[in-house]
Amino acid sequence: MNTKEFAKRRKQLMRMVGEEGVVLLPGAPVRTRSRDVEYRFRQDSDFYYLTGFAEPDTVAVLAPGREGGEFLLFCRERDQGKERWDGSRAGPDGAVAEFGADDAFPIEDIDDIVPGIIESRSRVYYNMGAYADFDARVTDWLKSLRAMGSSGTHAPYEFVALDHLLHDMRLYKSRAEIAAMRRSAKVACRAHRRAMTTVRPGMFEYELEAEYIHEFRCANARYSYSPIVGGGANACTLHYVNNSEQLADGQLVLIDAGCELDYYASDVTRTFPVNGSFTPEQRAVYDIVLEAQLAAIEKTRKGNHWNEPHDAAVRIITKGLKKLGLLKGTLPALLRDEAYREFFMHRTGHWIGIDVHDVGDYKVGDEWRLLEPGMVTTVEPGIYLPAARGVPKRWQNIGIRIEDDVAVTSNGPDVLSRHVPKDADEIEQLMAG
Repeated sequence: MNTKEFAKRRKQLMRMVGEEGVVLLPGAPVRTRSRDVEYRFRQDSDFYYLTGFAEPDTVAVLAPGREGGEFLLFCRERDQGKERWDGSRAGPDGAVAEFGADDAFPIEDIDDIVPGIIESRSRVYYNMGAYADFDARVTDWLKSLRAMGSSGTHAPYEFVALDHLLHDMRLYKSRAEIAAMRRSAKVACRAHRRAMTTVRPGMFEYELEAEYIHEFRCANARYSYSPIVGGGANACTLHYVNNSEQLADGQLVLIDAGCELDYYASDVTRTFPVNGSFTPEQRAVYDIVLEAQLAAIEKTRKGNHWNEPHDAAVRIITKGLKKLGLLKGTLPALLRDEAYREFFMHRTGHWIGIDVHDVGDYKVGDEWRLLEPGMVTTVEPGIYLPAARGVPKRWQNIGIRIEDDVAVTSNGPDVLSRHVPKDADEIEQLMAG
């Protein structure tokens, strides 16, 4: 992402904050996985969105109108010994030269500098509760400022949740962000195509998962969430991530796997037959889900409200389940009673961006939010038929979900993940080689 993109975001946020406000934004800390082993570091999404700075032990301060510089970064100093172990650091000089900070300081100096900035402001924009250690630090700053009140120093009188402004900004993707998400989706699509041409009866789910990881890493991407690779009955467990069982002839396999590339996520699901051919029952259910997904994508348009794609999918799935004999009653009554929820129990989509389940409100007040250009959502209806009472044996253990990432544009829906087949005939053709 170009540094000008981050600068544009900071400028937009500071315009909203005004010269009476100051933004405090800590980066993510390093997390311990077990004993002395750490998780691979991943920067806080809000912090990265505004700075592009991907090191731990960092704090960004935005002080609109400040003469000494509006964008300050506190970060680790260069340290040749530590860098030999953990890799290079930008240091304060690099924070200015490479990341556009107006000024930068060692993280150890933050207690000496930030209180003097916030004492001149009326409002502090900060997300309390995200990082307990930093919460305590901010509280100490405020206590010290209040204690010095008799000397003319004053503490800000208002705290404002930063996410109220920042997350609404993140909901609307720029052209550069859409381009990044398209690249991420293309990598995910290549991985799904690889899986379709690799799968065979007798493979284990984890072997198929490895094909995705291979494709992701070849593009310098990593998965954006734990992949779901569920064969047969496992496909009916929505968040199945064990990926440990053997795939059998005649089963379907549902794979929900996306990647993160340059901090932007993709989220793509395909369901296909392990042996390359759908059974008549599998095909009947699959075609219902595909019809529902296409109808939902068609409703992912500027001016429609957030729930219209879901309503479209629900209607087709309910009608299809009734036709198969899995739901009984009139269509209006089944829709009113939400009878479909026994077999389709989740929403049809969610926002996606830097986070796979991205930020942004789905309602404004009590009304569903209207879709606008720049918003990006998943569209992912499904039908899940477990081996349970009320499900005839011929339909049991069929779990199907089809998911794409769709950008709202002025000209209609733009399917970012279009590069992998989802029509049943096209899937069989690809798998046949």
